Amino acid sequence: MDLQRITTGVTAAAVVGAAGGISGGQIIDNITDGPSKREATQLEQIREVVAEEVYNQLKNAWPETSGPVKGLKVPNQDYKEVIPNGTK
Repeated sequence: MDLQRITTGVTAAAVVGAAGGISGGQIIDNITDGPSKREATQLEQIREVVAEEVYNQLKNAWPETSGPVKGLKVPNQDYKEVIPNGTK
């Protein structure tokens, strides 16, 4: 045999062996339910990004104040006993 036939045969054997390894990996991936796991992971990542974006949009759109009221004023009366601006 000459050198060309030997190298062609070795190359063909290497290609067939590599293709067998790839298809074996795909078979194992399908048996272990790899594609659906990757899809579920991708959907979860998309949900996280969307949730963060929605939170940021709500946070930025929400007003810091809602009119002239500033802070919380603690009542000094018992409203069960005394009605403000009224009678008992």
